[in-house]
Amino acid sequence: METLVVIALIILATGIGMRWIHLLNAQHDARIAAHRFSDPLPRPPGLPDDTSRRAHRADADR
Repeated sequence: METLVVIALIILATGIGMRWIHLLNAQHDARIAAHRFSDPLPRPPGLPDDTSRRAHRADADR
């Protein structure tokens, strides 16, 4: 009987922990969504239009 109670408590504690982490993640996502980020810095003169890694690869058109 005690084994079943311990197993039930472990399952319950896991469920509560999962719910708590889910709520914290949702709160964090809401805080990020509400934050006003600054505009990106202007591109320095002399750089090509596309500076991504994909543009530098020889087989980028595949």
